[in-house]
Amino acid sequence: MQARRPIAGQTLRGTPASLAHVQALFHQGKIGDADEAIDALGSSAMRDPQCALLRGLVDQRLGRADRAIAALTPVAQSKSPYALEATVALAETLYFAHHREALADLVDRSALLAVDSRGALMRARIESWADAAAAAEALTKISRGAGPGGGVVLKRVAGFEAVQLLDRLGRYREAFDFATELHRETTPPYDLEGLVGGIRRQVELLARSGGWGTPKQDPVDGVVLVVGLPRSGTTLLEQMLDGHPEISGIGEYDGVERLAEGVASLGVPLGAHGQLPREALRELRDRYVAGARRLARVGARWTFDKTLCVWRVLPEVCAVLPGAKMVHIARDPRDNAISAFLSFFNPMHYGWMSSLGSIRSVIEAERLLLPDALARLGVDHEAIVYERLVADPANHAMKVLALLGLDAHDAVLAPERNSRTVFTLSHEQVTKPINSGSIGRWRNYEWAFDSKWDALAERHETARTVRTA
Repeated sequence: MQARRPIAGQTLRGTPASLAHVQALFHQGKIGDADEAIDALGSSAMRDPQCALLRGLVDQRLGRADRAIAALTPVAQSKSPYALEATVALAETLYFAHHREALADLVDRSALLAVDSRGALMRARIESWADAAAAAEALTKISRGAGPGGGVVLKRVAGFEAVQLLDRLGRYREAFDFATELHRETTPPYDLEGLVGGIRRQVELLARSGGWGTPKQDPVDGVVLVVGLPRSGTTLLEQMLDGHPEISGIGEYDGVERLAEGVASLGVPLGAHGQLPREALRELRDRYVAGARRLARVGARWTFDKTLCVWRVLPEVCAVLPGAKMVHIARDPRDNAISAFLSFFNPMHYGWMSSLGSIRSVIEAERLLLPDALARLGVDHEAIVYERLVADPANHAMKVLALLGLDAHDAVLAPERNSRTVFTLSHEQVTKPINSGSIGRWRNYEWAFDSKWDALAERHETARTVRTA
């Protein structure tokens, strides 16, 4: 599940029948399926500007910056009805790929961006490189002036980028208050109890029976999944491990969501997964593995999937992907919470981030389940504490590599040199050497945390300070 929703592709025009399916998959967030479907159209289809636009949007979401740029540039330079959307998508790709000169040149010469509100966003992003305060003001103005409908996406993107700049400038009260305003005005009703209750049911069943009735399924090879909350250090870990020639990061692959939906469609309740049809599970497994391998770098033995939903659907993952390795990563709950609260996430999927109280409820549920559940289920895994990872990256990276049966590699310790484009909220952080700069960030907002956070913080501090071999 992608953390970000692109500002491009919001107003695509009607499509011919041959592209309707691809567009539907894209807008449903089924990016892996959309990638496969658009490939099936053949290279000749890329002469169609709408098809090339969709190709570029899919590649962008999958972190294939060079491919996205190649697909989008001709459409952006054309006189087709899709030139505006291609230009916006191209600008966003250049931004996340840190091609600053190319982005500035595109924005400067594009007549389309000159009259589109998303062009103003791009200009504010460029301004932030030299004058963060002026950019924060411009982004705030864009956010508060965004119209209804599709303007909600622009409102949140511009607004939360302003929040991040205010935070960087040390204007913490302003950042917190603006984030509160954005959540209040743009987050639809969210079933928090449905999410938290589902985790509690996993914990209760695990305590009663020691498992979820996971069937005996053929194990998978070469699959490792991160198990952790958003903003817990998952992108840093992925970029580190992707530096190893035997490991390929595949981003937030939507295969786990499809896998969980497939298990749910079989109608077997939690605790009775031993009754799941073996053949159906095999099909779901093969579908996941095939999609993951499509996204992997050629020659890599392992795919590293940093999708953010594994912890919510752990029974389904264990049923379909036995043998998969897992890495649980946890960060100080208050740092995790403030980072999530001040950041842009799709409010449909992450509505629980709209208040510190609801974030605390989710973290409490996640910590109740993990990492204990992985040990009790006998899953081959490694538990990583974020603060310990950044303090001693060589030792903790080696633990994960040992889990995968791999030797050490110097590139793992230099994620800032990884040329792979990151299309997540951490796209800037991972361009810097491993550092402890974000540790203790919550103290800038200490007044927002009450004593209800104490137990969570104490438990994490114990995990952070305990000695391990």
